[in-house]
Amino acid sequence: MSETTSYIGLITAPGYPNEIGARLNEELPSLLSYYVKEEIEWKIDYIEDPLLGGAANSKEVLKATKKKKEEKGWDYAICMTDIPLFIEKRMIVAEANEDENIALISMPSFGSTFMIKRLRESIMQLVNEMYYGSSDAAREKSAERIGSKRSKHKDIDINDSKNLMTSKFLGWLSPLKREAPADEEEEYMDVRFTVGRRGSISIRLLGGMIRANRPWNMFPAFLKILTIAFATGSYALVFPTLWLLSEHYTIFRMCLLTIFSVIAMTLWIILIHRLWERKRDQHNNYTRKLYNATTFLTLLITVCIYYIMLFCLFLVGVFVFIPMGMLEDQLSSDPGLINYFYIAWIAASVSTVIGALGTALEDEDVVLNATYGYRQRQRHEQLKKKEDNEENEDKEDSFTK
Repeated sequence: MSETTSYIGLITAPGYPNEIGARLNEELPSLLSYYVKEEIEWKIDYIEDPLLGGAANSKEVLKATKKKKEEKGWDYAICMTDIPLFIEKRMIVAEANEDENIALISMPSFGSTFMIKRLRESIMQLVNEMYYGSSDAAREKSAERIGSKRSKHKDIDINDSKNLMTSKFLGWLSPLKREAPADEEEEYMDVRFTVGRRGSISIRLLGGMIRANRPWNMFPAFLKILTIAFATGSYALVFPTLWLLSEHYTIFRMCLLTIFSVIAMTLWIILIHRLWERKRDQHNNYTRKLYNATTFLTLLITVCIYYIMLFCLFLVGVFVFIPMGMLEDQLSSDPGLINYFYIAWIAASVSTVIGALGTALEDEDVVLNATYGYRQRQRHEQLKKKEDNEENEDKEDSFTK
């Protein structure tokens, strides 16, 4: 039986971070016993808080994390936010305060791959930093303890007690920098991990933000458009126009039509639902461009999924609606199965342009919630309402007294 018990609170935003947190909840206790201290029984308490990601800087996130830790009575608290955080021209990956036993992790900074592995290692490292300390002497002490156990756990090999993650590829592509506060303004944290904001970093950050948006979960909002597009294209299949085009269109022209239809639909959805961040919505120019690029790429992936499904439906439809004999009468060359493939391809592109454009998505909230700017504005509004309610309650209490 363990001598003591420590409770760690994992706080995530709703959605994809929530799913990750639920999985880590099961894995962390045994890993923390190995990497931090065996004599402690580690208990994981896992909650979601949509307001915790509303802050624009890491200091406010840590402040909110501390407040939540005190409310719940945890020994440690780690916030896993889906919002990218920056300091000057550097991207914040993680921060920790060893006195308050609070930490934060900015999940988009991990990119779109190996998310669970990177989060697991980061949480283990941050708890270790908060338990033993972030000084050089404390790191050496931690390294000595881990050194004797490395051969027993090959899956969580930590080569350096000062590293946040062990990925060699990530370390080469965008090396993390370990920082300590240099002035009084940054006394709210003891250690920070950052990475420079270069071209490769922006690509990795975009990948992480797109994954956090979960474009595949937006597809149910496209069902209305899919129905209209398929109905429009099915009606066109019974006329020989598409049959003739399949004979004369080159592969290059068909690919061009596909690209045009997918991009046109993506831009139309952005315009009709006003998803583009403007300067008055987001004053930070880099953040605004980042949000807009994420919105565009998230929708582009969803539209591509929609297009593939539409093409599959038309591929079935052409075999049902168009007999081979009628196709032979209309075409100058001998038709084959490849003509059915081309007809379905053209129908998918044409119906996307004609049948889908001008149609709003069935569930607008699903699309809006997949954009960073909208989520941030919603969180700010909820935070403001919460602060106003607390202020009103304080006034009522003082009036009663």
